[in-house]
Amino acid sequence: MINLLPPQQKEEFKKERQFKAILILGIIILVSFVYFSLILYSIDIFLSGEAESQKIFYSQREKELKNTQLQTFQVNLTDFNQKVSQLNSFYQNQVVFTEILEKISEATPPEISFLSLSLSLEEKTIKCSFSGFSTDREILIQFRDTLEKEESFTEIYFPPTCWVKPKDINFTVNFNIEAK
Repeated sequence: MINLLPPQQKEEFKKERQFKAILILGIIILVSFVYFSLILYSIDIFLSGEAESQKIFYSQREKELKNTQLQTFQVNLTDFNQKVSQLNSFYQNQVVFTEILEKISEATPPEISFLSLSLSLEEKTIKCSFSGFSTDREILIQFRDTLEKEESFTEIYFPPTCWVKPKDINFTVNFNIEAK
């Protein structure tokens, strides 16, 4: 099939596709961030409500501690408090992927667009792998240098095939991020 469009119109279509891809990625990231924030906010409200209700129950039961049935209830309440404490510590030890996405976004020049992004947690290290498109090799070098300057990014690897073409480069990059 022969493309008979003038070069200017081809370039306009290309820019329009890139803009749509960036817009879609931005919307996906924004929606993910909003959902994740709402989930964390609801968990926080739930846990603070549970902690507050446990304080009230404890003060009421402390007055009636002489009754043996209440002592049994206090044992059950202690177990429940331990479980809530375990849940709280579990949620505090979770990795916040939105912070990681923010770091990656800050390190990425506007001339680079993402095609796919993969984050996986392995013990205390997050493996990050993504592919993208760069308009120019110098921009890709600048991106690599920015990633290398970020202290939390380690083992940054661009395959050698990324550096062959001087323009319109489809690339992949793999690196690790230390989870907090």
